[in-house]
Parts: sequence; structure tokens; C-alpha cells
Amino acid sequence: MADGSLAGQHAVVTGGGKGIGAAITRALAAAGASVTVMGRDAAALNAIAKEIDCQPITVDLTNEESAGQAFVDAAKLGGSIRILVNNVGAAESAAFGKTSRALWDRMLSANMTAAFTCSQCVLPGMRSHGGGRIINIASTASLKGYSYVAAYCAAKHGLLGLTRALAAETAREAITVNAVCPGFAETEMLARSVQTIVNATGRSEEEARIELLRGNPQGRFVQPEEVAAAVLWLCSPEASGVTGQAIAVDGGETF
Repeated sequence: MADGSLAGQHAVVTGGGKGIGAAITRALAAAGASVTVMGRDAAALNAIAKEIDCQPITVDLTNEESAGQAFVDAAKLGGSIRILVNNVGAAESAAFGKTSRALWDRMLSANMTAAFTCSQCVLPGMRSHGGGRIINIASTASLKGYSYVAAYCAAKHGLLGLTRALAAETAREAITVNAVCPGFAETEMLARSVQTIVNATGRSEEEARIELLRGNPQGRFVQPEEVAAAVLWLCSPEASGVTGQAIAVDGGETF
């Protein structure tokens, strides 16, 4: 959709400097949106800002006060925010019995509470300007359970619940709220998952990748650009009647 269809719209992409977030940033900018990227990795944010015309803001979005100020700054720089993509997140693995309260809290904070905070920051502006789009990058872990990532699954299930509740609350305000649920995608997070399997089992990297692909009927990993395409469609006028949905981009893993 590199056709200027989002011209004049200000989008914020959290965790927008690499992986799926960077692909979404590129897609929105190509469609004409003015994009602000937020996250903790200053180097990644600055790198994407050098590649395309976007505004980087380095911030820890799990900190409510810092997040609030970041969105104030973003609005000053780019105008009212009409699109929010909650992509920031984290994944850590541990058997349930070895999942500490600290790990549990980190997963909920990064994967669910940050999206709650950012959505609260943009809703008043969206309401005053007659509408907007909120898209939460969830996971197939929002739709099913996986072993050894109970905290991550709980957080992503919670993010989907937040998506549906907020969609119901804003349905008459021209604000749509949806979740995109990628399967295992070719990103740095995937590389870390592979390494975790290698370290824990002694398998080779190739064997670990094959193990992760077992649940994917297409037999391949999702590409970040495929997730970005789903986000872009949800931002389009044609998707104005779509809200409260969980769109899986997973090669058929969860149908």
C-alpha cells in the first residue's frame, strides 16, 4: 500500500526499531503515514530513523510516567496520533515450577501492561479527532498454550482480552481495536528461542528450528513483512468495520 493512503495520519509504533516492529514502521511510512517509533533500544530506533523518515523516541514503556511524557512529546512533534501499534514485548522461558514472580511480572508488564498504558495515552486524542486505530501485536500464544512460557502465554492471552474489551467500549466512536497474532517469525526473538533449545537440549540449530516448525502446516517461519501487511490492512479505510478481532498470521497453526 505504498500509495499515500495513510497520508496525514500520525502513527506510533512501539518496539518499532527491529524485527516485526521495523517492518510495520516501513509499511506505514511507505503508505504515507508520519511515524514515531518508540522503545528502549536507542541504537535500533536511530537506525530505522536513518533508513526512513520517522521520529525516534527512546523510552521505557513499562514506566507509566515515562510513557505518558513520550506520547506528549510525540504529539508535539507529529500531531494528533491516529494509529497506535502496540508491538513492544518480551519473551522469557522457564518451566512453570521455576517461573519466578519477577519473571511473571516482567512478562505481564512488557506484553500487556505497556499496551494498556499506551492505549490510555492515545484514546483521548483519537476521541477528540473522531476516530483511530489501535493494533496490538499479540501472538499465537494469545490463542493457545505453549510449554515453558506460562507467563508469556498468560500475558498474551491478557492482551487479547484487553483488545476485545476495548473494542467493545469504543465501537461507536470510529475507533477500531484489533490484535494481530503472529506465529514463529524470522526475528531476533526466534533466534533467541532457537538458542534456548540448543542450550537446553544439545540439539543443533537446524534441529531446533525444525522442532519449532512442527506446528506450522506451511512448514516455514512467518516473515515480518507478512505481519506488517496485516497491520497495514487494519489501518486502511476498507477495514473500518473490523474490530475486536484476532488475526492470526501463522501459516495455519491455529485454525
